[in-house]
Amino acid sequence: MTSATMGRARAASGEGYGMVVFAAVLLGMLGLFNIIDGIAAIARSHIFIANAHYVIGDLRAWGWVALILGVAQALASIGVLAGNQVARWFGVAVIGLNAINQMFFLPGYPFWSLMIIAVDVVALWGLCAYGSRDNLAD
Repeated sequence: MTSATMGRARAASGEGYGMVVFAAVLLGMLGLFNIIDGIAAIARSHIFIANAHYVIGDLRAWGWVALILGVAQALASIGVLAGNQVARWFGVAVIGLNAINQMFFLPGYPFWSLMIIAVDVVALWGLCAYGSRDNLAD
C-alpha cells in the first residue's frame, strides 16, 4: 500500500475526524486566549513584566497583533468546524503567524508565550495531519 492509499483508507474509516474537531476547538481556545491577552496588553495590565524590552514595537503594539490574530483564529475555528477547507488553510496560516507573534511577545510574559506556542504546534499538527477533505466531510 502506498501512503496515498493508506491515507484514503484512514479517511474512509473516519479515523482522524475527532482530531480535526479537537484541533478546531483548540484553535478557538487559542483565539479566545489571544483576544484576552491582546486586550490585557493594550490596557497595559500589570500581569506583564514591567520595562520589558521588545525587538520591534512595544507591549501595546504586540497586544494589537495578538488581538487581531485572536479574532482571526476564532473565525477560522468556526470555519473548520463547518468543514470549510479554505478555513482550514487559513487556520494553519494564522496559527503559524501566532507562533511567530508569541516569539516577539516573550519579553512580556515568557511562560504564557511558551505555553501558547506549544498549543499552536499541537493545533497545527492536528489541522495538517488530519484535516483532509475526506475527514472534514465526515
